[in-house]
Amino acid sequence: MVYDVIIIGGGPAGLSAGLYAGRGKLKTLLIEKETFGGQTATTHEVENYPGVLKVTGPELSEIMREQVENFGVDIVKEGVVEVDFKSDIKVVKTYENEFKAKTVILAMGAKPRLAGFKNENEFRSMGVSYCATCDGAFFEGLDIAVIGGGDSAITEALYLTRFAKTIKIIHRRKEFRAAKSLVKKAEDHEKIEFILDTVVEEAQGDGILENLILRNVINNEKSELTVSGCFVFVGLDPINDIIKDKIDLDDFGYVISGEDMKTNIPGVFVAGDLRQKNLRQIITAASDGAIASIMAEKYLENLD
Repeated sequence: MVYDVIIIGGGPAGLSAGLYAGRGKLKTLLIEKETFGGQTATTHEVENYPGVLKVTGPELSEIMREQVENFGVDIVKEGVVEVDFKSDIKVVKTYENEFKAKTVILAMGAKPRLAGFKNENEFRSMGVSYCATCDGAFFEGLDIAVIGGGDSAITEALYLTRFAKTIKIIHRRKEFRAAKSLVKKAEDHEKIEFILDTVVEEAQGDGILENLILRNVINNEKSELTVSGCFVFVGLDPINDIIKDKIDLDDFGYVISGEDMKTNIPGVFVAGDLRQKNLRQIITAASDGAIASIMAEKYLENLD
């Protein structure tokens, strides 16, 4: 069977693309290897998605998945290991199967970036975490740190206040990328303190995290911070393993495209956080997915 479109990735971009492709009566396959919703599924609370006053990330993700399924899109949970875009019929290989389609929409998204301090990987899941929703409850009544200065860092720090005894937000600058309203909420919260102009140099502990070694970037003075947990929110890295050397990427590994979601390969489109763009939010990912699907439909019309 040759599909009209194969969508790789089941986050907001992929699910939006699937919704529009399904409504357009295209023979569509959506492949997701892990959790539907992507990073949205790890977000405790979403309150900046139009038309929804407040919803959890997992709830919104499940609603999106149900919508796609209701429009007749085939969905499989498999990991894609290889793609071949050399001919008009594109090939997508998973560990279990080989699928073919006339068009492909890349929506693999991005993953949390490591902070880069010593022993970060050694203490991963042993005190160092990248998901407040997943792991916050493990730190009930404990002292923790949050690394980062963007919306995600501040939002997740506020969420963690329901569990932690105290939270130290560690940021390498004085200024924040996060929205001022979020920063103000954090500043006003009794459990939160800021450690600015500072980076984490090393994690220490006997099997589990016990201390962080900090360095002030202004005077290079080092200090020790006793914590039981450290949550890292310092940005994203694109999930591009299967498309390296097969499609044009920018210097940071994001897929280069125009606002029409077209890549340099005819019939291959991109949507969401994997794409070179200025804003990575649920709503922009969903918008990308809709556009990519419509552009794929137009491409198919021109093949006839």
